[in-house]
Amino acid sequence: MALTLYVDTARWRAHQQTVIQQFPGIVPVCKGNGYGFGHERLAEEAARFGSDVLAVGTTYEAARMKDFFSGDLLVLTPFRRGEEPVPLPDRVIRSVSSVDGVYGLVNARVVIEVMSSMKRHGVTEEDLPKLHAAIENVRLEGFAIHLPLDRTDGLDAVEEVIAWMDRLRAARLPLHTMFVSHLKAEELARLQQQFPQTRFRARIGTRLWLGDHDSTEYRGSVLDVTRVSKGDRFGYRQQKAASDGHLVVVAGGTSHGVGLEAPKALHGVMPRAKGVARAGLATVNRNLSPFVWAGKQRWFAEPPHMQVSILFVPGDVQAPQVGDELVAHLRHTTTQFDRLFDR
Repeated sequence: MALTLYVDTARWRAHQQTVIQQFPGIVPVCKGNGYGFGHERLAEEAARFGSDVLAVGTTYEAARMKDFFSGDLLVLTPFRRGEEPVPLPDRVIRSVSSVDGVYGLVNARVVIEVMSSMKRHGVTEEDLPKLHAAIENVRLEGFAIHLPLDRTDGLDAVEEVIAWMDRLRAARLPLHTMFVSHLKAEELARLQQQFPQTRFRARIGTRLWLGDHDSTEYRGSVLDVTRVSKGDRFGYRQQKAASDGHLVVVAGGTSHGVGLEAPKALHGVMPRAKGVARAGLATVNRNLSPFVWAGKQRWFAEPPHMQVSILFVPGDVQAPQVGDELVAHLRHTTTQFDRLFDR
Protein backbone atom coordinates (compact mmCIF):
# COMPACT_ATOMS: atom_id res chain seq x y z
CA MET A 1 0.00 0.00 0.00
CA ALA A 2 1.56 3.27 -1.08
CA LEU A 3 1.30 6.89 -2.10
CA THR A 4 1.75 6.57 -5.85
CA LEU A 5 2.54 9.14 -8.53
CA TYR A 6 0.88 8.03 -11.77
CA VAL A 7 2.36 9.52 -14.94
CA ASP A 8 0.72 9.49 -18.36
CA THR A 9 4.16 9.21 -19.90
CA ALA A 10 3.21 9.81 -23.54
CA ARG A 11 1.25 12.93 -22.65
CA TRP A 12 3.95 14.18 -20.26
CA ARG A 13 6.65 13.79 -22.90
CA ALA A 14 4.47 15.41 -25.56
CA HIS A 15 4.21 18.46 -23.32
CA GLN A 16 7.98 18.45 -22.84
CA GLN A 17 8.43 18.56 -26.61
CA THR A 18 6.04 21.50 -26.89
CA VAL A 19 8.12 23.49 -24.41
CA ILE A 20 11.42 22.44 -26.01
CA GLN A 21 10.22 23.63 -29.41
CA GLN A 22 9.15 26.98 -27.97
CA PHE A 23 12.51 27.55 -26.25
CA PRO A 24 15.45 26.59 -28.49
CA GLY A 25 18.54 25.84 -26.40
CA ILE A 26 16.45 25.21 -23.29
CA VAL A 27 18.31 24.42 -20.06
CA PRO A 28 16.09 22.00 -18.10
CA VAL A 29 16.14 22.55 -14.34
CA CYS A 30 16.22 19.69 -11.85
CA LYS A 31 16.46 20.88 -8.26
CA GLY A 32 14.92 20.25 -4.86
CA ASN A 33 13.02 16.98 -4.98
CA GLY A 34 13.19 16.88 -8.77
CA TYR A 35 9.81 18.62 -9.10
CA GLY A 36 8.22 15.56 -7.53
CA PHE A 37 9.70 13.07 -10.02
CA GLY A 38 13.13 12.63 -8.45
CA HIS A 39 16.56 13.62 -9.74
CA GLU A 40 17.32 10.37 -11.51
CA ARG A 41 14.08 10.37 -13.50
CA LEU A 42 14.49 13.96 -14.70
CA ALA A 43 18.13 13.32 -15.62
CA GLU A 44 16.95 10.42 -17.77
CA GLU A 45 14.32 12.61 -19.43
CA ALA A 46 16.82 15.42 -20.13
CA ALA A 47 19.25 12.94 -21.66
CA ARG A 48 16.44 11.38 -23.68
CA PHE A 49 15.53 14.65 -25.40
CA GLY A 50 19.20 15.49 -25.97
CA SER A 51 19.94 18.32 -23.57
CA ASP A 52 23.63 19.19 -23.32
CA VAL A 53 23.28 20.84 -19.90
CA LEU A 54 21.10 20.33 -16.83
CA ALA A 55 20.65 22.98 -14.13
CA VAL A 56 20.65 21.88 -10.48
CA GLY A 57 20.13 23.81 -7.28
CA THR A 58 23.24 23.15 -5.20
CA THR A 59 26.71 21.62 -5.34
CA TYR A 60 25.35 18.71 -3.31
CA GLU A 61 22.75 18.04 -5.98
CA ALA A 62 25.44 18.30 -8.66
CA ALA A 63 27.52 15.69 -6.80
CA ARG A 64 24.56 13.29 -6.92
CA MET A 65 23.47 14.12 -10.45
CA LYS A 66 26.92 13.63 -12.00
CA ASP A 67 26.26 9.88 -11.91
CA PHE A 68 22.89 10.21 -13.66
CA PHE A 69 23.63 12.85 -16.32
CA SER A 70 26.72 12.87 -18.54
CA GLY A 71 26.38 16.43 -19.87
CA ASP A 72 27.25 19.72 -18.23
CA LEU A 73 25.72 20.56 -14.86
CA LEU A 74 24.92 24.20 -14.05
CA VAL A 75 24.72 24.94 -10.31
CA LEU A 76 22.18 27.73 -9.75
CA THR A 77 23.12 28.64 -6.17
CA PRO A 78 25.92 31.22 -6.36
CA PHE A 79 29.43 30.40 -5.18
CA ARG A 80 30.54 31.91 -1.88
CA ARG A 81 34.05 31.93 -0.45
CA GLY A 82 34.26 29.64 2.53
CA GLU A 83 31.55 27.26 1.36
CA GLU A 84 32.08 23.57 2.02
CA PRO A 85 34.14 22.12 -0.85
CA VAL A 86 32.33 19.40 -2.77
CA PRO A 87 34.33 17.27 -5.25
CA LEU A 88 32.87 17.96 -8.69
CA PRO A 89 33.95 17.14 -12.26
CA ASP A 90 35.12 19.80 -14.70
CA ARG A 91 31.80 19.64 -16.53
CA VAL A 92 30.14 21.44 -13.61
CA ILE A 93 29.50 25.17 -14.20
CA ARG A 94 29.23 27.45 -11.17
CA SER A 95 26.96 30.47 -10.90
CA VAL A 96 28.60 33.57 -9.43
CA SER A 97 26.88 36.72 -8.19
CA SER A 98 29.79 38.85 -7.03
CA VAL A 99 33.16 40.04 -8.28
CA ASP A 100 34.78 38.42 -5.25
CA GLY A 101 33.13 35.14 -6.20
CA VAL A 102 34.65 35.30 -9.68
CA TYR A 103 38.10 35.80 -8.18
CA GLY A 104 37.48 32.80 -5.95
CA LEU A 105 36.93 30.41 -8.87
CA VAL A 106 40.21 30.50 -10.76
CA ASN A 107 40.16 28.29 -13.88
CA ALA A 108 36.53 27.28 -13.23
CA ARG A 109 33.64 27.44 -15.67
CA VAL A 110 31.32 30.20 -14.49
CA VAL A 111 28.06 31.96 -15.30
CA ILE A 112 27.80 35.46 -13.83
CA GLU A 113 24.36 36.39 -12.48
CA VAL A 114 23.30 40.05 -12.73
CA MET A 115 21.03 41.77 -10.23
CA SER A 116 17.47 41.84 -11.56
CA SER A 117 14.33 43.43 -10.12
CA MET A 118 14.09 40.24 -8.01
CA LYS A 119 16.88 41.79 -5.88
CA ARG A 120 17.90 38.34 -4.70
CA HIS A 121 21.51 38.24 -5.77
CA GLY A 122 23.71 39.33 -8.66
CA VAL A 123 26.42 41.75 -9.71
CA THR A 124 25.36 45.39 -9.98
CA GLU A 125 25.99 47.93 -12.71
CA GLU A 126 28.71 49.44 -10.50
CA ASP A 127 30.49 46.06 -10.44
CA LEU A 128 30.84 45.78 -14.21
CA PRO A 129 34.14 47.70 -14.62
CA LYS A 130 35.71 45.37 -12.04
CA LEU A 131 34.72 42.25 -13.99
CA HIS A 132 37.24 42.78 -16.81
CA ALA A 133 40.18 41.72 -14.69
CA ALA A 134 38.20 39.10 -12.77
CA ILE A 135 37.05 37.09 -15.81
CA GLU A 136 40.59 36.73 -17.17
CA ASN A 137 41.20 33.82 -14.81
CA VAL A 138 37.93 31.92 -15.35
CA ARG A 139 36.19 30.25 -18.27
CA LEU A 140 33.16 32.48 -18.75
CA GLU A 141 30.15 30.52 -20.01
CA GLY A 142 27.92 33.58 -20.12
CA PHE A 143 25.80 35.92 -18.05
CA ALA A 144 22.41 35.17 -16.46
CA ILE A 145 19.38 37.07 -15.25
CA HIS A 146 16.64 35.67 -13.01
CA LEU A 147 13.38 37.59 -13.42
CA PRO A 148 10.35 37.80 -11.10
CA LEU A 149 7.19 35.83 -11.87
CA ASP A 150 4.81 38.75 -11.28
CA ARG A 151 5.42 42.24 -12.61
CA THR A 152 2.96 44.40 -10.70
CA ASP A 153 4.66 47.66 -11.66
CA GLY A 154 4.09 47.02 -15.34
CA LEU A 155 7.80 46.89 -16.18
CA ASP A 156 8.32 44.82 -19.31
CA ALA A 157 10.49 41.73 -18.82
CA VAL A 158 12.14 42.10 -22.21
CA GLU A 159 13.01 45.71 -21.47
CA GLU A 160 14.68 44.67 -18.24
CA VAL A 161 16.85 42.15 -20.09
CA ILE A 162 17.63 44.68 -22.84
CA ALA A 163 18.71 47.23 -20.24
CA TRP A 164 21.18 44.72 -18.85
CA MET A 165 22.40 43.73 -22.30
CA ASP A 166 23.08 47.40 -23.00
CA ARG A 167 25.00 47.76 -19.72
CA LEU A 168 27.11 44.70 -20.43
CA ARG A 169 27.79 45.86 -23.98
CA ALA A 170 28.73 49.33 -22.79
CA ALA A 171 31.15 47.74 -20.32
CA ARG A 172 32.64 45.75 -23.24
CA LEU A 173 31.95 42.44 -21.60
CA PRO A 174 31.39 39.30 -23.74
CA LEU A 175 27.77 38.70 -24.72
CA HIS A 176 27.99 35.36 -26.47
CA THR A 177 25.50 33.62 -24.12
CA MET A 178 22.74 34.90 -21.83
CA PHE A 179 20.87 32.55 -19.52
CA VAL A 180 17.35 33.77 -18.68
CA SER A 181 14.53 32.65 -16.41
CA HIS A 182 10.77 33.33 -16.41
CA LEU A 183 10.38 34.64 -19.93
CA LYS A 184 7.60 33.75 -22.35
CA ALA A 185 8.47 32.16 -25.69
CA GLU A 186 7.54 35.30 -27.61
CA GLU A 187 9.65 37.41 -25.25
CA LEU A 188 12.65 35.17 -25.82
CA ALA A 189 12.11 35.42 -29.60
CA ARG A 190 12.08 39.24 -29.37
CA LEU A 191 15.39 39.21 -27.54
CA GLN A 192 16.96 36.79 -29.99
CA GLN A 193 15.86 38.99 -32.88
CA GLN A 194 17.29 42.13 -31.30
CA PHE A 195 20.58 40.49 -30.30
CA PRO A 196 21.31 37.92 -33.05
CA GLN A 197 24.96 37.51 -31.96
CA THR A 198 23.93 36.37 -28.47
CA ARG A 199 22.59 32.91 -27.70
CA PHE A 200 19.72 33.12 -25.22
CA ARG A 201 19.16 29.98 -23.14
CA ALA A 202 16.02 29.70 -21.02
CA ARG A 203 16.39 27.88 -17.70
CA ILE A 204 13.03 26.16 -17.21
CA GLY A 205 11.78 23.73 -14.58
CA THR A 206 8.14 24.16 -13.56
CA ARG A 207 6.80 24.85 -17.05
CA LEU A 208 8.74 21.93 -18.53
CA TRP A 209 7.97 19.23 -15.97
CA LEU A 210 4.68 20.40 -14.43
CA GLY A 211 3.05 22.44 -17.18
CA ASP A 212 0.47 19.78 -18.06
CA HIS A 213 -1.33 19.13 -14.78
CA ASP A 214 -3.49 16.34 -16.22
CA SER A 215 -0.50 14.19 -17.18
CA THR A 216 0.19 13.30 -13.54
CA GLU A 217 -1.88 12.22 -10.56
CA TYR A 218 -1.13 11.27 -6.96
CA ARG A 219 -3.19 8.53 -5.29
CA GLY A 220 -3.05 7.11 -1.79
CA SER A 221 -4.08 3.53 -1.01
CA VAL A 222 -6.76 2.95 1.62
CA LEU A 223 -5.28 0.83 4.40
CA ASP A 224 -8.17 0.59 6.86
CA VAL A 225 -11.78 1.74 7.27
CA THR A 226 -13.41 1.87 10.73
CA ARG A 227 -17.00 2.82 11.54
CA VAL A 228 -17.43 5.32 14.41
CA SER A 229 -20.46 6.75 16.14
CA LYS A 230 -20.91 10.29 17.39
CA GLY A 231 -18.94 10.73 20.60
CA ASP A 232 -16.52 7.82 20.02
CA ARG A 233 -12.94 8.70 20.84
CA PHE A 234 -10.16 7.99 18.35
CA GLY A 235 -6.62 8.81 17.30
CA TYR A 236 -3.50 9.98 19.10
CA ARG A 237 -5.32 12.79 20.89
CA GLN A 238 -8.50 10.79 21.58
CA GLN A 239 -10.81 13.37 20.08
CA LYS A 240 -14.52 12.67 19.90
CA ALA A 241 -16.23 11.96 16.61
CA ALA A 242 -18.53 14.89 15.81
CA SER A 243 -21.02 12.61 14.05
CA ASP A 244 -21.51 9.08 12.76
CA GLY A 245 -19.22 8.09 9.94
CA HIS A 246 -16.03 6.27 9.03
CA LEU A 247 -12.37 6.79 9.80
CA VAL A 248 -10.39 6.12 6.63
CA VAL A 249 -6.66 5.43 6.96
CA VAL A 250 -4.90 6.30 3.71
CA ALA A 251 -1.23 6.04 2.65
CA GLY A 252 0.43 9.44 2.68
CA GLY A 253 1.63 11.37 5.71
CA THR A 254 4.05 14.08 6.74
CA SER A 255 7.06 12.13 5.46
CA HIS A 256 5.46 12.31 2.01
CA GLY A 257 4.71 16.02 2.36
CA VAL A 258 1.00 15.58 3.17
CA GLY A 259 -0.16 18.41 5.39
CA LEU A 260 2.88 20.52 4.48
CA GLU A 261 2.27 23.54 2.30
CA ALA A 262 4.51 26.34 1.09
CA PRO A 263 3.27 29.86 1.93
CA LYS A 264 1.31 31.51 -0.86
CA ALA A 265 1.19 35.14 -1.93
CA LEU A 266 -2.49 36.15 -1.89
CA HIS A 267 -3.78 38.80 -4.29
CA GLY A 268 -7.30 40.17 -4.14
CA VAL A 269 -10.16 40.12 -1.64
CA MET A 270 -11.53 36.64 -2.37
CA PRO A 271 -8.26 34.67 -1.91
CA ARG A 272 -7.59 36.55 1.31
CA ALA A 273 -11.11 35.84 2.57
CA LYS A 274 -10.65 32.14 1.85
CA GLY A 275 -7.34 32.20 3.69
CA VAL A 276 -8.99 33.75 6.74
CA ALA A 277 -11.77 31.15 6.60
CA ARG A 278 -9.27 28.28 6.46
CA ALA A 279 -7.35 29.73 9.39
CA GLY A 280 -10.56 30.02 11.39
CA LEU A 281 -11.49 26.40 10.75
CA ALA A 282 -8.00 25.27 11.73
CA THR A 283 -8.43 26.81 15.19
CA VAL A 284 -11.23 24.30 15.83
CA ASN A 285 -9.23 21.40 14.34
CA ARG A 286 -11.03 21.44 11.00
CA ASN A 287 -8.40 20.97 8.28
CA LEU A 288 -9.21 19.93 4.75
CA SER A 289 -7.08 17.06 3.48
CA PRO A 290 -5.77 16.76 -0.10
CA PHE A 291 -7.53 13.40 -0.51
CA VAL A 292 -10.70 13.13 -2.59
CA TRP A 293 -13.51 10.63 -2.12
CA ALA A 294 -16.98 10.66 -3.73
CA GLY A 295 -16.18 13.89 -5.53
CA LYS A 296 -15.08 15.94 -2.51
CA GLN A 297 -11.89 16.64 -0.61
CA ARG A 298 -12.33 15.04 2.79
CA TRP A 299 -11.45 16.48 6.18
CA PHE A 300 -8.55 15.21 8.22
CA ALA A 301 -9.93 13.42 11.29
CA GLU A 302 -6.72 14.52 13.03
CA PRO A 303 -3.35 15.89 11.87
CA PRO A 304 -1.60 13.53 9.45
CA HIS A 305 0.77 10.93 10.89
CA MET A 306 4.24 10.27 9.54
CA GLN A 307 3.23 7.83 6.80
CA VAL A 308 -0.57 7.77 6.83
CA SER A 309 -3.47 10.17 7.19
CA ILE A 310 -6.78 9.52 8.90
CA LEU A 311 -9.77 11.04 7.16
CA PHE A 312 -13.36 11.39 8.29
CA VAL A 313 -16.06 10.32 5.84
CA PRO A 314 -19.57 11.22 7.09
CA GLY A 315 -22.19 8.54 7.56
CA ASP A 316 -24.33 9.63 4.61
CA VAL A 317 -21.47 8.89 2.18
CA GLN A 318 -20.55 5.36 1.17
CA ALA A 319 -17.10 4.64 2.59
CA PRO A 320 -14.20 3.43 0.43
CA GLN A 321 -12.92 -0.12 0.72
CA VAL A 322 -9.47 -1.29 1.77
CA GLY A 323 -7.32 -1.31 -1.37
CA ASP A 324 -9.15 1.57 -3.05
CA GLU A 325 -7.01 4.54 -4.11
CA LEU A 326 -7.93 8.12 -3.29
CA VAL A 327 -6.80 10.91 -5.60
CA ALA A 328 -4.68 13.42 -3.70
CA HIS A 329 -4.18 17.07 -4.71
CA LEU A 330 -0.56 17.51 -3.69
CA ARG A 331 2.11 20.00 -4.63
CA HIS A 332 4.83 18.22 -6.62
CA THR A 333 7.71 20.27 -5.20
CA THR A 334 6.87 19.31 -1.59
CA THR A 335 5.80 15.69 -2.13
CA GLN A 336 7.78 12.44 -1.88
CA PHE A 337 6.06 9.41 -3.41
CA ASP A 338 6.53 5.77 -2.45
CA ARG A 339 6.45 4.65 -6.06
CA LEU A 340 6.11 6.09 -9.55
CA PHE A 341 3.98 4.26 -12.07
CA ASP A 342 4.17 4.98 -15.81
CA ARG A 343 1.00 4.31 -17.72
